[in-house]
Amino acid sequence: MSAPPVALVRACLRDGAGGSPTAVVLEEEQRNLSDEERRRVPVEAGTSHAVYVRVHSDETQDPTVDLRFFTAEGELPACGHGTVAALAYLAYNGSRNGAPGSYRATLRTSRRVFDGWSEPRGSHLAAAFDPGPVDLREPTEAERGLALEALGVVPDRSGPDVRVASMGRERLLVPVPDRATLAALAPDLGRLRDACDTFGLLGAYVYSPPSPSGSLAARMFAPSIGVPEDIANANSSACLAAHLAGQGTAELTIDMGDALGSPATITATARPGRRGPRIHLGGTAKVSEEQTARSS
Repeated sequence: MSAPPVALVRACLRDGAGGSPTAVVLEEEQRNLSDEERRRVPVEAGTSHAVYVRVHSDETQDPTVDLRFFTAEGELPACGHGTVAALAYLAYNGSRNGAPGSYRATLRTSRRVFDGWSEPRGSHLAAAFDPGPVDLREPTEAERGLALEALGVVPDRSGPDVRVASMGRERLLVPVPDRATLAALAPDLGRLRDACDTFGLLGAYVYSPPSPSGSLAARMFAPSIGVPEDIANANSSACLAAHLAGQGTAELTIDMGDALGSPATITATARPGRRGPRIHLGGTAKVSEEQTARSS
């Protein structure tokens, strides 16, 4: 069986450069990849994540798009920068076929249905979506202690504001005093993986304080899913936006990826909603030409 074509999309660019390389595969109805094949694609494409896209068109309304997300370790219930990459690719693919450059769709994952959209932004594509509700709680002393020790964060310097946040899978949100402290972090990834596995955490998202305009920096460590450090982690950024909305910060511009030499930026806006803050996540992306993955 021939391998599927793979598009490389750099999601969540900063000033038109950098971003998180993401493999995007447009799946056809007549071909179902195995999960083993899906895990292999990001490895062969040299990306941390891959998103698999299946479009169900309807002439009377916006298309419905099924999304599945994989790393080399297995499937994820959600991936924010993968969603940005998928939306940008669908808008790009439509424009190549003569359709308008803007694109709207109803997106479906294994856990939820939500809206997403993309439109041209100069030579790139801007994409945004509703990531859904965020659940927040205080960590247990064991969760806090083991994770901070593995991260190399002195508990007293992280303050009392550490939170466990979930959008389908829990992760730790850890504040540090400033960007310099964030940049200097050198976690023990083996110990962090053990801690995350013990408590069922996706990883640890460490962030600096927001400026008055809502600008901050963050780093996401997720060795349990095969990603020692993520260039851009949009869903964790949504979790942070929900958390900081309670402190009066409604709009965030979050810089990531600097420690990996691939600067990325994610925007997150929080608005009041019936179930707590309603978040919109966004980023810009650049789509490369498709290539064919190696055959299995």
